[in-house]
Amino acid sequence: MQSFVLGGGCFWCIDAVYRNFQGIQESTCGYTGGHTENPDYRSVCSGTTGHVEVDRVVFDESVIPAETVLDIFFTSHDPTSWDRQGADVGSQYRSALYYENEEQKQLFEAAKERAEKLWGKEIVTVIEPLEKFWEAEDYHQNYYANNPFAGYCQAIINPKISKARQNYSEYLRG
Repeated sequence: MQSFVLGGGCFWCIDAVYRNFQGIQESTCGYTGGHTENPDYRSVCSGTTGHVEVDRVVFDESVIPAETVLDIFFTSHDPTSWDRQGADVGSQYRSALYYENEEQKQLFEAAKERAEKLWGKEIVTVIEPLEKFWEAEDYHQNYYANNPFAGYCQAIINPKISKARQNYSEYLRG
């Protein structure tokens, strides 16, 4: 098993997208990249902690390749937008990849290069070492499945899920 810590805007979106694919063993919303201990949603949303909303995705590479996991990431959000995803604005929504070792860093850099070709413009996704992952509050975990009819889920998350499902249909859960 391998895990990636990915920031692509609202963590509810990233979490909801990855839960559709075979080989994804765990998806956990959390925070990283900041300068405060024990961040919570309110403090992260204030923009004063430096933390990013992220998702830790644990996957089985014998089922879904690491490159595909990263390509799904770059497909399911706008990596050309600095500190913003749609109406979600602030540094906590920046596009970011947090690596645990040199191998992951190289995978992330290669995925970013692939994404630049796909998007046809500069990718602003930052690639930084993972210092500490703080798990988000329980009500953020699997938010989409627990609130499928919420306006945010319908308007923002559903299109991201549809796009990822369409582009990576061979990896969809049965």
